[in-house]
Amino acid sequence: MVHELPYLPDSFLLESDLLDQLSSRTGCQRCLIGDQGQMLLVLHDVPKPGVPERKALFFWHDTKGVWHGSESAGLQGLARLLDDYAKAIDEQEAIIDDADTAKEIFDLIRHAAPLARSTRNLYHAVLDAATKLPKDRDLRLARDRSHENERAADLLYADAQVTLEFIRAERAEEQAKSSDRLARLGFRLNLLAGFFLPLVALGGLMGMNIELPAFATKGFWFIFMGGLLFGVMILFVVGYRTGESSDD
Repeated sequence: MVHELPYLPDSFLLESDLLDQLSSRTGCQRCLIGDQGQMLLVLHDVPKPGVPERKALFFWHDTKGVWHGSESAGLQGLARLLDDYAKAIDEQEAIIDDADTAKEIFDLIRHAAPLARSTRNLYHAVLDAATKLPKDRDLRLARDRSHENERAADLLYADAQVTLEFIRAERAEEQAKSSDRLARLGFRLNLLAGFFLPLVALGGLMGMNIELPAFATKGFWFIFMGGLLFGVMILFVVGYRTGESSDD
């Protein structure tokens, strides 16, 4: 039956029941079965990053048992399509092995996610066709290969997510270590400031333009040593109690 769908080749003489299952858009990947035994496989080409549209490929099985492809004879186009999917998955697997930044992994996930969905839908479409034509050897081979691609794409997507989570955890651990080092450094500086606090206070007091008592002017070094001793006591008490708290 002559069709008026622009995306189908003119050589595809589909029966009316198959045409009734189609619309003006190609739609998702699926296997369509007609009343007279015809079959139409609607598949998608390998998705490209950042491109929401999908290029559709069609494979028509007529009543005589002959396959017709929209871009090649028979199921040769399906074999090439499966090769393209396998090549795309291998390329992304090579990228994830060399990726060491969150941006690289994020870009990979953006490609791996639609790749995993496309391979899954392609497998189910080919599986439906192979179930209807169990004696078709080429179709059974395509079913097994599409299942391998689906599994590889799922593993790629899972590995990318795990790698991204690992990078996040590693960065968080590094930040925690840096925060701990800064806290320890700040604690030491505070102890040092506490050690010199009595001397600073005495120096400020003795540097004021006021008349100091006689014992303050004659016993400067005794006052100085007393300030140091008081600073040591502050250092010991604060450091000891803080050490007990950190151990607890």
